[in-house]
Amino acid sequence: MQTIGILLFDDVEELDAIGPWEVFSWWCARFPDDGWTVTTFSRDGGTVRCAKGLRVLPGHSFDDVPALDVLLYPGGRGARARVDDEAEVAWIRDQRPRVPLLASVCTGSLVFARAGLLAGRPATTHWASLDRLASLDPTIDVRHDDRFVDDGDVVTSAGISAGIDMALHLVARFAGTERAREVRRGIQYDPRPPV
Repeated sequence: MQTIGILLFDDVEELDAIGPWEVFSWWCARFPDDGWTVTTFSRDGGTVRCAKGLRVLPGHSFDDVPALDVLLYPGGRGARARVDDEAEVAWIRDQRPRVPLLASVCTGSLVFARAGLLAGRPATTHWASLDRLASLDPTIDVRHDDRFVDDGDVVTSAGISAGIDMALHLVARFAGTERAREVRRGIQYDPRPPV
């Protein structure tokens, strides 16, 4: 089995983490023969209080999370605070040689930028943090209008709900376009905003 791990932390934006979780968990549960599983983890494995008050108990800690094939770093106020957390930035940097694919949602990309993982690469983030992304590393090709950016072994998405689109893109990448369409239909994700 290949494993997707979604990192959780205090003040993570709920939909940044739970949106991709819904996509991946629906896919893994309905199509186990595709060979993927998804889990959550946090630094100490303890309960995480999300940005709007949702409490989530991760499945693992940094110490016991299984070997990851994909590490997804969500955003929110908590991610912005972690840009200056040297231990967290160093931990993310250390994952680069171990994890084949790093993905971020929203301001999770700011932590990737601080860790030097986006140098000279195209990337995006939440619209309100695009300038900060550029200031963290001027070599980043900041994509202002992209919903997500797939640069091979690093995939970044714009803010909040864009993580769902990125997760569906990854399902298509790993298991084919038709599988991603089945997942999209299964979770009934077909945005047509009323305004």
